[in-house]
Amino acid sequence: MSTTKLQICHLYPDLLNLYGDRGNILCFRRRLEWRGLEAEITEVGAGDTADFTRFDLIFIGGGQDFEQEVLLSDLRSGKDRELKAAIEDGKTVLAICGGYQMLGNYYKTWDGQQCDFIGAIDLYTIGSRERMIGNFAFECGAASGGSTVVGFENHSGKTYLGAGVEPLGRILAGGGNNGSDGTEGVRYMNVFGTYSHGPVLPKNPEFCDHILETAFRRRDDSFRLPPLDDAVERAAHDAMVKRVVGQSK
Repeated sequence: MSTTKLQICHLYPDLLNLYGDRGNILCFRRRLEWRGLEAEITEVGAGDTADFTRFDLIFIGGGQDFEQEVLLSDLRSGKDRELKAAIEDGKTVLAICGGYQMLGNYYKTWDGQQCDFIGAIDLYTIGSRERMIGNFAFECGAASGGSTVVGFENHSGKTYLGAGVEPLGRILAGGGNNGSDGTEGVRYMNVFGTYSHGPVLPKNPEFCDHILETAFRRRDDSFRLPPLDDAVERAAHDAMVKRVVGQSK
């Protein structure tokens, strides 16, 4: 991997783009360009072949239930095995909402219908009648950079992590994984899974940079992103965190 160019795969860009999740790709590109670095974006849709070994970072956005069902048949054509192998090889992945759920074992609806997913990570999701919807905030674990992330969640699925699988962070305000155990998302190998739409990265530059640096450091452990002047971005971020967390008290 070049230390100046990141190879990014945008998986299912046409179908998994709920609440502007494509904006995360734009944020990756822009924050690299501001540092004199490059991002080469490859879109991989349903029916396309994909060699995940050539990518440094894979992005999967969120979608509705029927879109997940359409994509599962495409994943089972071989992409599921290749994606699981890429994850176990340490490739960096950002997966949002439905994309996050699809990496798990299954989704069971509130009335008992089960849809089996690809089983890349030991987690499962149970549907409920009520949705968790609104602005929310969580604090990432130390392994995921430790930053506070603010975003927007809208999901009826409640996700539960298997033994030994760590959450991405701990909820400060909102529902997160399931509304009961205080966890949000998942961090497995170099996978960052979250329910945060928005898109999440433009509102959370520190979280974005941690993901980018994780991807670069897989090839060069000494790599560090040059700093940016994020005074305006951080002020906006901090104000939103204060507002969201304050409203929850």
